[in-house]
Amino acid sequence: MDRLITYSNRKLNDLSFPLVRYLFQKIDWDQRLILILGHRGAGKTTLMLQKMRSEKREESIYLSLDDFYFEGNRLVELVEELYQKGYRRFFLDEVHRYAYWSADLKTLFDQYSDAYFVVSGSSILGISKGNADLSRRAAQYQLAGMSLREFIHLENGLVFSAVELDELLQNPQEITTLISDQIDIFSVFQEYLLYGYYPFYRQSKELYASRLIETIHVVLEMDIAPFEDLTHKTIQTMKKLLYIISESVPFIPNVSKLAEKLEVSRNTILKVLDLLHQAQILNLLRSATHGVSFLQKPEKIYLQNPNLAYALSPTEVNQGNIRETFFFNQLQVLHQVSFPKFGDFRVDQQYYFEVGGANKSAHQIQGVPNSYLALDGIKTGNANRIPLWAFGFLY
Repeated sequence: MDRLITYSNRKLNDLSFPLVRYLFQKIDWDQRLILILGHRGAGKTTLMLQKMRSEKREESIYLSLDDFYFEGNRLVELVEELYQKGYRRFFLDEVHRYAYWSADLKTLFDQYSDAYFVVSGSSILGISKGNADLSRRAAQYQLAGMSLREFIHLENGLVFSAVELDELLQNPQEITTLISDQIDIFSVFQEYLLYGYYPFYRQSKELYASRLIETIHVVLEMDIAPFEDLTHKTIQTMKKLLYIISESVPFIPNVSKLAEKLEVSRNTILKVLDLLHQAQILNLLRSATHGVSFLQKPEKIYLQNPNLAYALSPTEVNQGNIRETFFFNQLQVLHQVSFPKFGDFRVDQQYYFEVGGANKSAHQIQGVPNSYLALDGIKTGNANRIPLWAFGFLY
């Protein structure tokens, strides 16, 4: 136990990340059980440590549940010992790597009424998949990768406030001029598309793509596979499917042909797509955002963020795809995005967007109320012409 306490202190002392992520202000930290989910490398650990820094140090401890200590010891027993030493705030990382996570968290929540638990786990987790009923106890949050706004803060030190979507659509010229006057927005936007979504790009921009691919393999083999009890063949199907999608995204799926090509059932393809979506490797664009079964095929399939498109694409990336991937990725964090009758995307069931280059016409959304062009290659906006990069300032 002393080793775990020493490690916790060292993690806190080593924290030097200058950016406080958007989710920090959205979390209700007064809740006694908080579950933060997200893709590996999104910054969950840093977020927890930043909160821990604001707590009483003698009452707070960080524990990573993938530590070998938990191979032979139960979390409930460790917390009881730490509670006797005066600890009241427990920051539990990598909870999905611990077999008894759900049952133990329920027990701890019920037994220690003055203790607080902040828990991080894989995107695939979800309180609904636990063996015990945590849904009435846990406040659950999803941490996305960095927005363009956050990347600029981290990379260039410029701090911009997040912009509400309604505000951007109503005042595009004023907002985009204010930002573009302070930075070479085209240059930094291209950097973001290449490597700005995950904070670990700071370790090495040159090795970022290869590390991102390694991370995907880890997510498939160590996060999804054990938790969903998948066979080796299913994991291989996932990898093959990702390769097929990376060749032609945005991918309009023909599920029957995919199933035939990969020699699996139609339902297996749909289940695999759903798992990759939950794991934040794919984004599935559907015609509805509520009450949709995974057995209903999506209208389009995108890689979850532009960095993945650059890392996985076997050939030169398609710029049209990159634009749509970026737009979908940034909007879906705080808004409902669905497949429309007109244009490329419908947002919150009221706004319609066509995404394209600077010379894109409004022909496909002509006469459609609340319709806008999200255009790459323009610095400032006006009327219904909004710079594509501006949608990176929504969170």
